[in-house]
Amino acid sequence: MDKKRIGNILTLGFALFAMFFGAGNLLLPPLIGVEVGSSFFIAMVAFGLSGILLPFTGILSIIQSGDRFKDLGNRVHPWIAPILGTIIMVCIGPLIAIPRTAATTFEVGIQPFFPQLQSFWGSLIFFIITLFLAIKPSKVVDVIGNYLTPILLILLAILITIGIVNPTSALKESELSMIQSFSEGFIEGYQTLDVLASVIFAGIIISAAKAKGYQDQKSKTQVTIISGILSSVCLLFVYGGLIYLGATSGITNPDVKRSELLILISSNLLGQYGLFAIAVCMAFACLTTAISLTSAVGSFFSDLLKNKIGYVPIVILCTIISFGLSIKGVDQIIKFAYPPLAFIYPIVMTLVIYIVFLGKRISSKEPYVGAVIASTLVGFLGLLNVLGLLSPSTFEMLKIIPFFEYDLGWVVPSIIGFGIGYLFKK
Repeated sequence: MDKKRIGNILTLGFALFAMFFGAGNLLLPPLIGVEVGSSFFIAMVAFGLSGILLPFTGILSIIQSGDRFKDLGNRVHPWIAPILGTIIMVCIGPLIAIPRTAATTFEVGIQPFFPQLQSFWGSLIFFIITLFLAIKPSKVVDVIGNYLTPILLILLAILITIGIVNPTSALKESELSMIQSFSEGFIEGYQTLDVLASVIFAGIIISAAKAKGYQDQKSKTQVTIISGILSSVCLLFVYGGLIYLGATSGITNPDVKRSELLILISSNLLGQYGLFAIAVCMAFACLTTAISLTSAVGSFFSDLLKNKIGYVPIVILCTIISFGLSIKGVDQIIKFAYPPLAFIYPIVMTLVIYIVFLGKRISSKEPYVGAVIASTLVGFLGLLNVLGLLSPSTFEMLKIIPFFEYDLGWVVPSIIGFGIGYLFKK
């Protein structure tokens, strides 16, 4: 492999890591460690499945289908791409993910140093920078991959290495069973939003690979997959390290605010330098994700509207909405995020997993339609449950669906739906 290709893979891989690694990715793992204690390895595996492996599968699903999410949606039905794509973009864009990046940056990166500063001004500065860097989509991947990510990785590696070599406290015995620890890690992986983001980010990375000269299918696929593997390895190291830091933090209160927990861990390990290091980490992690998502929102909706509204106006509108919601604070945004995620996640995971593992063998659309319909129905029931609209008796009755109580109720019904669709086709 020549030096130019290696350099391109590093740029693309680091850019993809930074796109995925945002506010939730830095805040969620330490709290998992606090909750599972000595069972941190089980939780790490579970979080890796939903937070790393499934997003990587999302990238593979786009590669197998074409160059962007529209091609994946067309494998099922032409309406899937605009409808599901719009829901995804709203969730990972101005409704949840982008505001969360700004709120987290303020709470962890700015407020500890300027306690009197209002969140309005912190978010305003954040979104001015985001808008400036996202306004030219052709520069997004190179800016993130070449400059911002290496600094982020170095700082995180220092923090995690010190925490492993010299832990603050011994591991406490877990009060959770093995399956509870696994469920905790797996479900928290939903909150990263990375499965949803992967089917959008894949298109950005593929476009960047093509811009660097990898036009034919073979070289484009190879570069994208290797870049995805590189980003996955980086994510595994960081997630595993952060979960371990939480488990050895000596903090036992599971109700501690996520941002406060991260600040406590950093200051315990590195003192005042820890506060500065985690502030820079948070700023870079959130900024790279916000830039990527804002760019993705602009590209998606300008394409969907056939450029009747251009990229720049959509990016500006997305930034304004995100700014307004970011003032709510991290914990409020995370609580608000779970209901829509409970609905959309089963649909996207069904689509991604079945296309990757069966897409080359079964080309007809009916089986995939059956699987998506089944997971949509289960996702809707999950949404009602999260909103508290299901009576206790109804919830008990729904437990007949395997794994429903662990937010994995879509698995068996989607298999049945796929089978019915396949028989219908026959």
